[in-house]
Amino acid sequence: MTVCGLGNPGDRYAATRHNVGFMVADTVARRLGLRFRHRPGRDIARGPFADRVLRLVKPMLWMNESGVPVKEQLAAEPDDLLVVCDDIWLPFGRLRLRPAGSDGGHKGLASIIYRLGTDRFARLRFGVGEPPPEMDSADWVLANFAPGERTALPDLLDRAADACLCAAEHGLEPAMNRYNAAAGEAE
Repeated sequence: MTVCGLGNPGDRYAATRHNVGFMVADTVARRLGLRFRHRPGRDIARGPFADRVLRLVKPMLWMNESGVPVKEQLAAEPDDLLVVCDDIWLPFGRLRLRPAGSDGGHKGLASIIYRLGTDRFARLRFGVGEPPPEMDSADWVLANFAPGERTALPDLLDRAADACLCAAEHGLEPAMNRYNAAAGEAE
């Protein structure tokens, strides 16, 4: 499986809501002892997991061009794809794993759908909450997490990493059944 965490490159965006996909990929890499290496347009880490190769990809183009390196990666190494991205329509920390679907207004997903010519790939949406009424959604996702959110973030990133690894090892449906419930609900 190829797990593609979406974000924007550069230190300026590293701690923003829009980069939660990068954060999840980094969490999985740390857990498995994998190191990212730069390739044109993307950083990639790979290693053994559950009797197969797990690939972690972070596109190094702007979010709205994520589809270019994702398509190049899958052309070089065809694989099942799981995209991890932020979602302003989900409460902070809520996970939603799906086998396919629309972009839901997410520019990174829109780019991937356009470049691949299909919406038939798995995605894990990580809730970052809705912006306040006076704030534009683009400004919201490009802002850093609030102090309370930063405190909760490590545990939530671990849960999202668990969801990715469960999907890679056991398949999408078991991972959906377990991780689409809110943290603390019966799993």
